[in-house]
This record gives sequence, structure tokens and C-alpha cells, in this order.
Amino acid sequence: MTYHLYYWPGLQGRGEFVRLALEEACADYVDVARLPKAQGGGVGALMKAMTDPDQPYPPFAPPFLKDGDLIVFQTANILAYLAPRLGLAPEGEQRRVFAAGLQLTIADMVAEAHETHHPIASSLYYEDQKEAAKARAADFIAHRIPKYLGYFEQVLRRNPDGPEHAVGETLTTVDLSLFQLVAGLTYAFPRGMAPFTEACPLLFRLCDAVEARPNIAAYLKSDRRVPFNETGIFRYYPELDQDGTWTVEGA
Repeated sequence: MTYHLYYWPGLQGRGEFVRLALEEACADYVDVARLPKAQGGGVGALMKAMTDPDQPYPPFAPPFLKDGDLIVFQTANILAYLAPRLGLAPEGEQRRVFAAGLQLTIADMVAEAHETHHPIASSLYYEDQKEAAKARAADFIAHRIPKYLGYFEQVLRRNPDGPEHAVGETLTTVDLSLFQLVAGLTYAFPRGMAPFTEACPLLFRLCDAVEARPNIAAYLKSDRRVPFNETGIFRYYPELDQDGTWTVEGA
């Protein structure tokens, strides 16, 4: 059966975490809003599916996934649903529960990254909150990036099955999401992220391994991979970037 992914066209956003899992597994899926309107796609199709008054279990916001009559929303929840179906879930209940916690932690960091350029309100333009954004980004680079990435480095180091993966001994959605997280942060804060290639070697080794996987490499070179841009979660504003710290909290 074909999966139907609903997310805004023209940006990677939170939908990209789901796309990476679908692409790695060579899953049959349709990115609905990126289809031409004549083929039943576009933003109109997304809004119609999201606001359908006859839907008893409506999604709050994109991304959401339709699998037949079932609708799954929230990125971490979608990945928890897809992982065992795509062969991207770790074995055993303890590992699966831990993977879900890691996915939610990644979601927390994604939200904080978004708030660096929209610290006051999502409804305001970046230009309306630039001074607050500078203060928020400075704190994010100095304190939050080290805290989160230091934690993920610990997770890899402590994995009983080896540091090649975040959970278990095979690739999971968590590994794919860590790649996307690091790629996005590196785009948004190249100076801020520079120290962590050495401070978090296991994390960057994992990201390099994910990027080199045949299905992921092909996807990244394809036109299905929308480039990072200043309408997504990870945005590069030079005035928000600054030199990062070598201190990895909690390491």
C-alpha cells in the first residue's frame, strides 16, 4: 500500500525526518503537497485532508501520514509507527522505548532551533524579532547545542551494541534523524557547529555513515531533496551565527 505524506511544499521542515525513513526503506509513498494540483496534490489537498469535517481523528498540523484510512501525525509518532514496518526499529521493548525517547529529544532540539529565529512568536516575521533572535541564538549556541550533542555523543558511546548506531546494532529512524538534525544545525550555524566535529566524533561518524548509505546518497542528490532554505526550521542568518564552544556539557 502507498503511504501518503502531507507536508508543506518548498521546504524540508519536520517532514524531512519522515522522508528520510521512507527513502532509506525504498517505501512506496507520495508527497501529496508536492504533486501538481491536476494530480490531486498541492497545498489545497493538504488543507482539505487536515480540515476534513468528517475525519473523527483529525491531525493537528503537518506532517501527517495516511496509511489507508489511518492518519498518524507528529513526527516522532509517525516514525514510531513506520519504523517496524520499514525495518528501521531496534529489537526488544527496552530498545524501542529508548528509541522513542531519543526521537522526542530530537524533536525538542528541533523546536529550540526554530525558536532561535522566531523567539517571540511564529506569527511574526523574523525581521520583526531580530534583536530577540540574536540573544536566543547566542544562548542556543553556547549552551543548548553542547548539551544536546553531548548527550547524543554519550548515547553512542554507551550503546551496548556498539557506537555505530544510537540504539541496537542496526540502522534505525533515530540514526536517520540525527543525521538530519546535524545537517540542519550545520547549515544554520556553521561557526557554532565547527567545534563539534572533534568534540563529538562518534556522532559525526554516524552522520557520515548515514549520508553514504546508497539510498540516502541517491535521495540527497535527487530533486526530491529540497535544499535548506530560509523558510524552513533550520535557517542561515549570518547575524545569528557565532563561534561555538568546545565544552560539551554532560560528556
